[in-house]
Amino acid sequence: MSTGRSAARAVGLTLALACVSPARAAPPSAGEGWAPIEGAWSASGRRHTIAVEGGGTAAIVEMSGAVVLTKGEGLPHAFRGEVIGFDDGQGTSMGRCVWTDDAGDRLFSSLKGEPLQSGKRFVGTITGGTGRYAGFAGEYSFTWQYILASEDGQVQSRAVSLSGRVRRASAPE
Repeated sequence: MSTGRSAARAVGLTLALACVSPARAAPPSAGEGWAPIEGAWSASGRRHTIAVEGGGTAAIVEMSGAVVLTKGEGLPHAFRGEVIGFDDGQGTSMGRCVWTDDAGDRLFSSLKGEPLQSGKRFVGTITGGTGRYAGFAGEYSFTWQYILASEDGQVQSRAVSLSGRVRRASAPE
């Protein structure tokens, strides 16, 4: 496997930090307080890789960029999305993500996935938040339109078809 290809895989796996399985988020439901969300995410950052047995590459990825929502009742249209992920080089990736709005309130999520590559789908689970997002829950998925990795560790990506649902699962503290 070429270094560029390994780098792209590592970036994707981690970056998406995302998806152990290419499952889709549950379709939005109007009942029970669920609100559909849709949008896109552009991110850039760094990755650090090491060789692993079998010729693979394990990686740690840290990226941030703009999450732009085109649908999301009661949510702002823009967040700063940050993600940190780990790819073990053997098909397992996981990570954590935080979306921060312009007031500093945050939505937290965990991400799981398979190797990160262009065209792959990833799944996030919203695990809570701060401020106006305290007590939020939900899920979302997205597809990496592209993942670009350079030899010096720089990474650029764009996630499209971001969709899912969110609701306040419990009263804020």
